[in-house]
Amino acid sequence: MSFSRRNFLIATGVAAASSTVLSACSSGDAGGGNGTDKGAPKVSGNKGNAILVGTKADSAGPAPEVPGAVKGGTLYSMDQIDCDHLDPAQIWSSYEGFLTPLFMRGLVGYKVAMDGTTTLVGDLATDAGTSKDGGKTWSFTLKDGVKWEDGSDISMDDVRHTFERLFAKFVTFGPRYPQEWLVGGDKYKGPYEGKHLDSIEIDGKTVTFHLDEAHGDFNFTLGMRAFSLVSKKKDTKEDYDKKPFSSGPYKIDARQIGKSMSLSRNPHWDAKTDPIRNAYPDKFQLQFGFQSLASTDRYTADQGNDQYTFSLLNEVAAERVQKVLGDPELKKRVLTHLDTATYYYAINTTRITDVKVRQALNYAWPSQQTQLIRGGASSSEIATTVISPMTPGHVDFDLYGKKAKPAGDPVKAKALLKDAGKEGQKIVIAFQQSDNAVKQAVVIKSALTKAGFDVVTQQVDKTSFYSQIAQIDNHFDMFAAGWSADWPGGYTALQPTFDGRVIANGASNWPQLNDAGVNKAIDAAAKITDPEEANKAWGAIDRQIMELAAVVPDYWPIRNWFHGSKVGGFVYDSGTTGIAITKLYAKA
Repeated sequence: MSFSRRNFLIATGVAAASSTVLSACSSGDAGGGNGTDKGAPKVSGNKGNAILVGTKADSAGPAPEVPGAVKGGTLYSMDQIDCDHLDPAQIWSSYEGFLTPLFMRGLVGYKVAMDGTTTLVGDLATDAGTSKDGGKTWSFTLKDGVKWEDGSDISMDDVRHTFERLFAKFVTFGPRYPQEWLVGGDKYKGPYEGKHLDSIEIDGKTVTFHLDEAHGDFNFTLGMRAFSLVSKKKDTKEDYDKKPFSSGPYKIDARQIGKSMSLSRNPHWDAKTDPIRNAYPDKFQLQFGFQSLASTDRYTADQGNDQYTFSLLNEVAAERVQKVLGDPELKKRVLTHLDTATYYYAINTTRITDVKVRQALNYAWPSQQTQLIRGGASSSEIATTVISPMTPGHVDFDLYGKKAKPAGDPVKAKALLKDAGKEGQKIVIAFQQSDNAVKQAVVIKSALTKAGFDVVTQQVDKTSFYSQIAQIDNHFDMFAAGWSADWPGGYTALQPTFDGRVIANGASNWPQLNDAGVNKAIDAAAKITDPEEANKAWGAIDRQIMELAAVVPDYWPIRNWFHGSKVGGFVYDSGTTGIAITKLYAKA
């Protein structure tokens, strides 16, 4: 369930140069208005901001100072959930991606300016990478003076080990791009039996990756948190997921899984090597188990330590959207931003095999009602496609008449069920466990029942939700999910989630769609080098998927992040599509 992101170079085979511009989220202020429904920003009709590929000079530290920032103090967080994974190899959640830059560094990463400009730069590497052979060969050189939290040097052994351990049996979640693209990766079993992967070549302080096909965006791939470095000496295999070893400005001191995580400064992190992280607070105290309504009310009251508190996942609660966004003083502490994700309900095509039944679910869906429960048009826009309007490859279409009948069309749905001979079809739907999800489950069950379905709803623990639905035999017919491209473009918007050849436990083809036509079209689109033609091809595949009704598109999100009055440096990171946590500071 990536909510990660990046553009049109995706899978085109065009080598990324320093002048390359990739597309990500545009400002949430687009569309104007005061943040209430009347003037809410719109996802449709918007396009992304540019992400540049930086130079070697851009990759040098320290990170530019945040105006007005002061060093010291403690910042707190309030969020619903802890991290499902902290082993970088298994990180594919945007929430985990927002949080882990505090203690994880990769070869490359995103440098964020306070005006929102985002640039891909070398993080532990000296630059954002160089390519040959049209993008089949990529090289990165490790910086001098970069260290682990115990003061030991980050080595080329660590670099090689990081990428070889991606192939280990215990890595059952997370993106699999290097595993699928590296030459010989289809037969490699990981480093723990003493064997190296020959397509990862080490020469001095330079690592070179040999890919089986050209991928001109491979440097953007490595910007994902999943490819942060792991110390070979400190690799505890399965247990690394509980407490990773730090290469960033903070280290984990204590963790109560599901409740809290305490971080303090890593004395061996050197700001001069880091162009991305500012590291102003002395400590971070992360707190989990707070519903959005609780955090919203505490931010509104703005008392005690809550003044120094922020949220990475929790947003303004649906029940308080109008109050908070309608109050000019409170709204000053809300960062509103459009998001590249599409949230949908995946339909398990191995259990619901009749396309007419899946189409009936689309017609019956109560999009308008669920939007109101989420907080109205200030929090989301009704979706009709898989690829978000914010992502290159989006084509505007509406196969199931949502624009004309946003409350659903039970008559049409009933007719399809009758035609299929499936009246009274049982549907088991899994929801993430939250107060808001409970409310949505009620209206969804009511609407689908009216359309002739027999509906069973189940609440699933939110922290492990995506791990559960990623199991092939998960016993659910539908489940709420969300996805955005790992970098802007149709390939990572559709290939990880609808390519039938990637179905596996832990993978993200949640509908388990394995359609020969879709698979063939993905292969063909991935080879198109002209960006405009590639975008048309991905848009056509989106329509193909929706004709098969593999999912019910639900909404495109509009983020409204609330925080305490003494948190400074709140800025959006277009690279990870979330809060740039390493820019935050505690106001004096």
